[in-house]
Amino acid sequence: MGSRGVKLTKFVETFELEVVNQGSDFDSAQLTIMELNRPGLQFQNFYDYFDPRRIQVIGKAEAMYLKEMAPERRRKCFDNLFLYDIPALVICRGLDFCPECLESAKEHKKTLLRTQETTVDFTSQTIEFLNRELAPCITRHGVLLDIYGEGVMITGDSGIGKSESAIELIMRGHRLVADDAVELRLISNQLIGTAPEIIRHYIELRGIGVIDVRQLFGMRAIKVESQLDLVVHFEPWDSTQIYDRLGLEDHFTEILGIQVPIINIPVRPGRNLASIVEVAAMNNRHRKVGYNAAEELARRVDQRADRGADT
Repeated sequence: MGSRGVKLTKFVETFELEVVNQGSDFDSAQLTIMELNRPGLQFQNFYDYFDPRRIQVIGKAEAMYLKEMAPERRRKCFDNLFLYDIPALVICRGLDFCPECLESAKEHKKTLLRTQETTVDFTSQTIEFLNRELAPCITRHGVLLDIYGEGVMITGDSGIGKSESAIELIMRGHRLVADDAVELRLISNQLIGTAPEIIRHYIELRGIGVIDVRQLFGMRAIKVESQLDLVVHFEPWDSTQIYDRLGLEDHFTEILGIQVPIINIPVRPGRNLASIVEVAAMNNRHRKVGYNAAEELARRVDQRADRGADT
């Protein structure tokens, strides 16, 4: 778990940026912070709260402001900026780099990039990209499916029936997100799950082997990512344990600081686990919109008991 870095070269390739000047660290530089910076204040020599780890972005406003400066002052602005170890300077709208910017970048060996996108579009797309790439991430053993719009992760010991239940759910029209390894990222206080690219769309069934869900069942059977709404944990049936039969108590598991509802399903021969998981997903959705069947039943029983006491 923890913050990761995105290579500058990957960022350039993803957004199809024009490389005007390659800095000395172009191949090794990494983006490690989600925010961008438009260096208007820095061009006024205000660096008190300047974070050099951010991508620097020049839009039309900054370009017009620089254009009104004397060449010597413009050069000084870029010299001061490039003294910091910034990953890159990006100019938007396909605007031309002023000669002083290019000269200073070459002298300080800094990366200059250009995009045809507007400043607003480029910054919003970049922040969304970095939010996903740099989000805290953890990998959990289990199967993640989209069931009636609910992201349900089935966990449990190996061989307990997670993948078999997943296949039955897929055959009922639900969608597979990940099998065996579920990558969970914390994005905007939501847990978003996906599969490692190398095993995406594959599922392992003991006795059959690995199958490609997308090839066998079509595109309707898979989903690239899903928010995690519920964890269903399969555990071996224990006749000495007392299981919750009403569901009045809510149970949660913490993943990356987020409390996720969890239910424990005892497994024994004859139980249709796929149906149970399907109903659990529907019930979880009802609870999110304010309806709790167990509480409603308890309320009715209390009302009946009150009426009986009055008579």
